[in-house]
Amino acid sequence: MSTPSRKVPLICSGHSRPVVEVNYSGISPDGFFLISACLDGKPMLRNGMTGDWIGTFVGHKGAVWSAYLNSGATLATTGSADYTAKVWDAITGEEKHSFTHTRIVKSSRFSSDSKKLLTGGQDKILRVFDLEKPEAEPLKLEGHTQPIRVALYSNESTVISAGQDSVLRIWDVRSLKEVKSIPAKAAISSVELSLDGKHVTTTAGKEVTFFNLSNWEVEKTYTLSTELNSASLAPDANTFVVGGSDFWVKVYDFKTGKELEVLKGHHGPVHCVQFAPDGATFCSGSEDGTVRLWQSGEPRSYGLWEENKEAAPKTDDH
Repeated sequence: MSTPSRKVPLICSGHSRPVVEVNYSGISPDGFFLISACLDGKPMLRNGMTGDWIGTFVGHKGAVWSAYLNSGATLATTGSADYTAKVWDAITGEEKHSFTHTRIVKSSRFSSDSKKLLTGGQDKILRVFDLEKPEAEPLKLEGHTQPIRVALYSNESTVISAGQDSVLRIWDVRSLKEVKSIPAKAAISSVELSLDGKHVTTTAGKEVTFFNLSNWEVEKTYTLSTELNSASLAPDANTFVVGGSDFWVKVYDFKTGKELEVLKGHHGPVHCVQFAPDGATFCSGSEDGTVRLWQSGEPRSYGLWEENKEAAPKTDDH
């Protein structure tokens, strides 16, 4: 087993309850950005390279379980325990749309062209909202037997979803039909369309699995030592990072499954991890209410990185 790393993360404080989802935008002319969902009901937007706070999206009346940016970081979407999914102008912080659901919304994601919004949650139903016709009834995809934890587009016509029923499901949005189901050994806690564009990464129990996106064959599966909440594959597909119940962020070799690093610092289970789009850093969100940014690979000069720098948010909102 690797010894714990001495790398010092950049600590992004400001949340007051567990951070349950983190997501990066793509790389835009203004750089890239990071959004965090927190059970304090106040999703935050940050500079993805430095962790510096940009603003807080204010409007939810319950815990926020999901937060996601479109590729250009012009729109944000959030899903909440207040039974709504919201779409925000990520530049001004203004709420653009609010879609009411019947139960808690655990996942809210844009299509790649930002014209559709996909949601899923406690009511076991996937919904597709047309953002060009927000008043229209959403399309519904039904088949899950337990609450949905995550749902996302793999392309404009295909949706992936998973949750507590321990099945990874692939759907054709055009026919509203499930086209493939892949059973897991436990409830699926995370699904990521990896940045290399070739893999889908899932966690279920202690297993992390990498599917080939082109044919849905399992390329790699590793059983690790802790219950996993999240995993993310590096853009070069050489390493992957996981977060779980043991408070540590761990880095592994993709080809061999060898543990490379153990990163200590969080004071609670790690609920979410994700690589930045440039692969130079990855972030983690925890029960302790913090988001931490870690350098990938050997320490080096990167952006405004400084040891022990804390990116504390201001007290006002957008």
